[in-house]
Amino acid sequence: MKNIVYVVLAMIVLSSCQKQAKIGYVNNGTVINDFQEKKDLEAKFEIKKVAFQKKFDSIDLAFQNEVQKFQTDAKRMSQTKAQQKYQELGQKKQIQDQQKQVEAQQFQQAFQVEMDSLIIKVKDFVNDYGKKNGYTYILGTTDAVSTVMYGTDENDLTQTIIDALNKVDNTDIKE
Repeated sequence: MKNIVYVVLAMIVLSSCQKQAKIGYVNNGTVINDFQEKKDLEAKFEIKKVAFQKKFDSIDLAFQNEVQKFQTDAKRMSQTKAQQKYQELGQKKQIQDQQKQVEAQQFQQAFQVEMDSLIIKVKDFVNDYGKKNGYTYILGTTDAVSTVMYGTDENDLTQTIIDALNKVDNTDIKE
């Protein structure tokens, strides 16, 4: 009987010594959107987008001028010559539109590659942060997909992660 009491007491002591899980959560959307590097990336691509738009606006304007000149000159051309020039202009416009579409796709792909890289960087950062600060779990949530239905403010690491990510020196990751 005495041994059973000791065994039960030992089990209670051992179970009370177990380490409690340290859990935090972050709002993924807020972390990404408030990450300065993402803001810088968007600004960089906005400049490229404006340059892209100016380039093709200029090409479109030059083409419109060429069409207007053709319309003026077409009155003095033979029907065969006018028809031939009209087809050339149609082909030229088609080539310009294809070029614009290809460059727009390349632009979008380049942006997506950099965004994907940035998201991986944030995930890796949160992973390292969790390890260095003794977290068992760091959960992610967004407004669209709420994986954390409730969490206390003290477990919300969103601003802490944003602040740490935006620091110039990310080597000292402490709460």
